[in-house]
Amino acid sequence: MLELKNISKEFPGVKALQDVSVTFHNGEVHTLLGENGAGKSTLIKVISGDYQPDGGEIRVDGGLVRFRNSREAIDHNIGYVHQEVQVIPESTVAENIILDQLKNFASRGFINWDKANAFTQQYLDMVELEVKPTDVVRKMTVAQKKLIQIARALALDASIIMLDEPTASLTESEAENLFKIIGRLKESGTVVIFVSHKLEEVLKISDRISVLRDGELVGTIENNNNVKKSDLVTMMVGREIVLDKFMGFLDVKKDEVVMEVQGYTLENNFEDISFRLHRGEILGFYGLVGSGRTELAKTILGVFRKDAGSIYIEGKEAHIPHMRTALEKYKIGYVSENRKEEGLILIADLQDNIGVTVWHRIASKLRLIPQKPEQDICREMVDKLAIKTTGIRQTVNHLSGGNQQKVSMAKWLAAQCDILIVDEPTVGVDVGAKEYIHQIVWDMAKKENKAVILISSDMPELIKLARRICVFREGRIVGEIDGLNDGVEKTYAEVSAVIGQYLA
Repeated sequence: MLELKNISKEFPGVKALQDVSVTFHNGEVHTLLGENGAGKSTLIKVISGDYQPDGGEIRVDGGLVRFRNSREAIDHNIGYVHQEVQVIPESTVAENIILDQLKNFASRGFINWDKANAFTQQYLDMVELEVKPTDVVRKMTVAQKKLIQIARALALDASIIMLDEPTASLTESEAENLFKIIGRLKESGTVVIFVSHKLEEVLKISDRISVLRDGELVGTIENNNNVKKSDLVTMMVGREIVLDKFMGFLDVKKDEVVMEVQGYTLENNFEDISFRLHRGEILGFYGLVGSGRTELAKTILGVFRKDAGSIYIEGKEAHIPHMRTALEKYKIGYVSENRKEEGLILIADLQDNIGVTVWHRIASKLRLIPQKPEQDICREMVDKLAIKTTGIRQTVNHLSGGNQQKVSMAKWLAAQCDILIVDEPTVGVDVGAKEYIHQIVWDMAKKENKAVILISSDMPELIKLARRICVFREGRIVGEIDGLNDGVEKTYAEVSAVIGQYLA
């Protein structure tokens, strides 16, 4: 059993946690819920030893503990899957998974790699990740890296395991497998602490739910058949929010093709991909881990060099060697699924992060950046996305994960792109922010006639926003779901059934 009593933690100008007391029991799934900045991840990091509390105490099985670092928490059988991607890119899968227990594979100063690789394969099979223990992590997708993190935590055989947004970037089938693993952990008596913004999965797997708001514990409730999503939202935000409303229909200009991709191929990633994107359209991309969706987006943007195929923008063949050309010449933007490594400059402030996409537009003839126009744009974006910050000069790595995601989104909204590729836009954001981002994406197509490609592993999100969905499997588009904009609202069950058939 894990007990937290009167835990407090303060950062400069922010009381992240205030006298939080909560108990986590063996053999239960206990979910922490709250808006971005409510204190969930801070509480997890206090338990893991990443942060030391300013006040309060932690007890494990009745004994008082105080972790000075994450190593001491691991030594007390506490495993932790971080919200953000935490892998060593240049190392192999096996090296990442056995990192916390190298001594178990060492003899006379050498690692027994046959033993380590065999051990790793057990946990790759458990999370159903089809990579080799000897594969280097660097080129893998965010979803694959997330599964490696989960496998690493499971490999510790911990008595307490903490999962902070573990299903972010995972599809429903991949999340379902994770829930089965969590069920087995629960049966074995493990303490499972679960953090998620996805209310459906919270209600599905939780035994108890503790809700945080502004660093304080609002309350802990037993999850029973009487608990509704609306009840949880009201506890989180203190007001009612209408969830999962159907967004409506778009005035898609089917005679105006703004982007056409023909026969795009990137060896070992995807092959012979072709599609059209129309003005005023939200086109969805859905597929399992490794299906090639994100790699396709990055190849379109010039991050990867294609092996075959052509791309046409506004009917003219385009040559896009890098992202700068995509933005400045063709007005194509990209909200990355990996905000930490690709979407943000963490050591820079909000102004630099948001302003970087507009510098080419506002720069003087001498290539100087005028401060006031940049600041005005940044403040507008902070207000528009309701980013919780002390100001536009606050360093981004001091923001919560959800607010970092909003900054990643804000910089591309500021860029005023005609075509925006949005990759997992609501990973790690709370329900209120998620609804807000959905509305922004919708308005780009509906009110501004922009063209949007929405890559998402969140099927309800795709069905809610996309008016056409391309289904990816093993590097190919295996099906397309049209008719989502024909004036008849399709149910989640109808669309998900068709997607399931394509992926079968």
